[in-house]
Parts: sequence; C-alpha cells; structure tokens
Amino acid sequence: MTPYFLTRSLNKSATWFLLIVAAVGVLVPLSNLLLPASSPLQVPTYLMALFGKYLCYAILALSIDLIWGYCGILSLGHGAFFALGGYAMGMYLMRQIGSRGVYGNPVLPDFMVFLNYKALPWYWYGFDMFWFAALMVLLVPGLLAFCFGWLAFRSRVTGVYLSIITQAMTYALLLAFFRNDFGFGGNNGLTDFKDILGFNVQAQGTRAALFVLSCLALAVAFLICRMIVTSKLGKVLVAIRDAESRTRFLGYRVENYKLFVFTLSACMAGVAGALYVPQVGIINPGEFAPGNSIEAVIWVAVGGRGTLTGAALGAIVVNYAKTVFTSGVLAPYWLFMLGALFILVTLLLPKGIVGTVKEWWGKRQDQLDANAASAAAEDGVTQSALAKPGLAE
Repeated sequence: MTPYFLTRSLNKSATWFLLIVAAVGVLVPLSNLLLPASSPLQVPTYLMALFGKYLCYAILALSIDLIWGYCGILSLGHGAFFALGGYAMGMYLMRQIGSRGVYGNPVLPDFMVFLNYKALPWYWYGFDMFWFAALMVLLVPGLLAFCFGWLAFRSRVTGVYLSIITQAMTYALLLAFFRNDFGFGGNNGLTDFKDILGFNVQAQGTRAALFVLSCLALAVAFLICRMIVTSKLGKVLVAIRDAESRTRFLGYRVENYKLFVFTLSACMAGVAGALYVPQVGIINPGEFAPGNSIEAVIWVAVGGRGTLTGAALGAIVVNYAKTVFTSGVLAPYWLFMLGALFILVTLLLPKGIVGTVKEWWGKRQDQLDANAASAAAEDGVTQSALAKPGLAE
C-alpha cells in the first residue's frame, strides 16, 4: 500500500525535487571530503554547514506550508516548535560534554555549576541517551501543539485571532527560557558542544554526515507532505481552507483534521530544529523570537504557498539573500528589505515564485493545446472538403 501512495503522490515536479535533493546530499559531502582544498569544485566545511542550516529551514518551511497552504492555518509561532526540538537536541549534546567542561563536573553542565545547582533538574534526566533525546524532539513540540490545538480548534478560533495566539505562545516561551533559574542556560542558551553519538561534532566527517541527514530529513518530510496533500485527507484539508463552515456542515469533524495536521507540522518543525543545533553549534532563547516565525511565513509566501517545493525554495533563497546582504553595508537595512520583498511578492506575485511559474506554464500549455486543436480542426475540414466528389479533380 505504501509504494502505491508514494507513486501516486509523486508527479513530475515532485520527482525532480527529490532527485535534486538526493544529488545535493551526495555531491556536496563528496566534494567536501574527497576533493583537495585547492580544487575549485571543493565545497568548504563552513559552506556545507551553512547549506545544512538552509536545509533545516526548508523543513520548517514545509511544515508551515502544510498547515497554511493546504489547511488555511496561519501560525506565527512555529519557531517555538523549531526551538523546542533544538533544545531537546541541545540538552543531549550538553550531557555528552561530561567532565570536559570548564568546571570539570561529570554530570552538571557548566552553567549549572556556575549558578550553584546542587543536582541535575529532573527534566534533564534521560537526555544522556540519544534515543530518549530523539523521542523528545518529536514528543515535546508535538505535545505542545496537540494541547494548544485541542483548545484552540475546539473553541473554533480561526483567522487572525489564531495567528495572534500562536505569536503570544512563542513570546511566552521566549520569556520563560530567558530565565536562568529554569535550567536551560538563560540568555546564553546551550553551546560548547563536543560529541554526538561519540563523534566529534566539529569534525569534517561529522559535518558531512549531518548534511546528509538534513537532506534525508527534507526528502522524507516532503514525501510525507505529498502523501497527505494528494490523498483524500488532503482534499478535506483544502476544503477546510476554502470553506470551513461548509465542510463542517457536510459532517466532517473539522477540528480533528486541523489538530492532526497541526501536530504533525509541529513534529516536523522539531526535527528541523534538532538537525539545526549541531550544525550551528548553539541554541538560545532568541530562536523563540516571534520575528523568526514571521520570517518563516515570508519564506513560504515568497516561494509559493500551497506548492511544497516553493516553500523549500523560498526558505533557501531568502536565507541565502539574508547571508549575502547582512554581511556588508546593507546589513542594517535587511529587515526593511525583507519587508519590502514580502510586500512586492504579495502585490506582484501573490502565488509566489513556484506558483506563478506553474500558472504561467499551465496557460502556455493550454494555449499550445488550443492551437493544436484548432490546427487539427482546420486540417479535418480541408480533408473532408477534398474528399467530396468534384472537389478533388
């Protein structure tokens, strides 16, 4: 059954997207590991880590496009789920430091020793095991999204009101994680990671493996989204987006559909955050900032809402532009440029880059088909005229 769903969900553009991700996941690490530094085709380790960060952002954009582009749920707090997944992975990485920290405590992280913690807080138990941390990467964002969604969707909170509540949620988490006495490192967050699964997190081979995992996670997330949006569930989600009241009137439990897709989206964002942390080397409360969530929505709008491939493309393009423009004289004006980009896309390309290209291509194909049909009709008339007696002589 699963191969059938996979083949049914993969159209031409989806197949090309997966092939490109697979090619990038193979060629970039091989270029980094096998080619000498003097080669023009060699991808430096810092660039590979940067591209890996873009891939994590692409997974976050996919999670937002799934709920916004196909279900009409505009979340301005998805950065919270991204950050919670990152903190879960960061807690595991901190427990792996052991006695190699500045204070040499085999159990307590350095910031806990500095703050005179006498024992490890109970919510840090188990994070010395990778499987437990991986479970928390999914469970913590998913549980928060389930509880939040259960309350919001059953109360029929929709539209701008839901967006404001999600923004308030992430801002509340931002304030909570800023407190040092919460046991998450306060303003400095979690950093100075050493190992992951026994491998040096700074080693070139480990960086390459994390990049490959990011590509694999992006491909899996894309496949999951495609399987959903091309199924009967996807048709119901689109119906909820376009006419929620009518869908509810037809007998569908709208809140259950919205709760499921919202929770799944939060788990995807958590995975993105977990892959992001070891490649960047730090996680702090700044990831909870509402501006980060709003920026992620802009990625989806720029790439193309309701296209999946456009969401991933928008995340990569906008963040590459951010890297370029925040490293020069235009750095103080980046937020203005980002806002202007969002306004221009909204006014001139309301369907985003990929959505506009698809619309243009569809119109072109329709025009070609119409021309072909017209030419065939004219040819048929000519042939029938020639076939009449007297006209062929």
